[in-house]
Amino acid sequence: MIDTHAHIYSAEFKSDRTQVVKRALKKGVDKILLPNISLNSIDPMLQVVAAYSEVCHPMIGLHPCYVDQNIRKSLATMYTYLCRHSFIAVGEIGIDLYRKKNYAEQEMAFITQINWAKEMNLPVVIHARNSIKEVLALLSKEQDGSLSGVFHSFVSSVIEAKEINDLGFHLGLGGISTFKNSGMDRVIPYLDLNYVVLETDCPYLAPAPHRGERNEPAYIQLIANRVAELNEIALSEVDSITTINAKRLFKI
Repeated sequence: MIDTHAHIYSAEFKSDRTQVVKRALKKGVDKILLPNISLNSIDPMLQVVAAYSEVCHPMIGLHPCYVDQNIRKSLATMYTYLCRHSFIAVGEIGIDLYRKKNYAEQEMAFITQINWAKEMNLPVVIHARNSIKEVLALLSKEQDGSLSGVFHSFVSSVIEAKEINDLGFHLGLGGISTFKNSGMDRVIPYLDLNYVVLETDCPYLAPAPHRGERNEPAYIQLIANRVAELNEIALSEVDSITTINAKRLFKI
């Protein structure tokens, strides 16, 4: 299995990161993909990748919640990293209308980083909290046939899932998919599994029965179990399909 979205470079894992990676490997998670969020997270992320180079793969991007008045300088600095290092994706990027209201700056940052992805032939990992319609509108203008990627932490409708897939993008299913009150039990059975990848978003959004605890990559199997249950198929089939999707999307 592949955890396509994990922040194991964060301080929450400082004391037991090696044990966390070992638990993931023991559960059959052999790849952990690391999205970046800010300038301050780049170096810690790259240090984790260096320490676990066979398992961890880095992305580069500026999360919309870190878009501020220094946005142009931040993007310029981040672009130098993109040119100097090897990354598997541009992410985590997007629009957040839950926490942040500076839409114009977020849009500029998002479009700038989409163009990086086009330039470098990389997929994008999209954060679209309370903003799927806005993100879809922007992607519709930018999609020239070269863009691919995933809507991270997808928790929307079947209709919007199809719109996302029609644009050539995948859906990232995480811990929320296991929550009884999430409504995802009415959505997941109707998703095209050929456009689904699995993620934890750890240390956040731990799946049931660990809801409220620190999340970690080993819990990806709980998410896969829920997807298998809702689709009435074998866990092994979910593991196989989502792993193939992730390997193809991120070219790993």
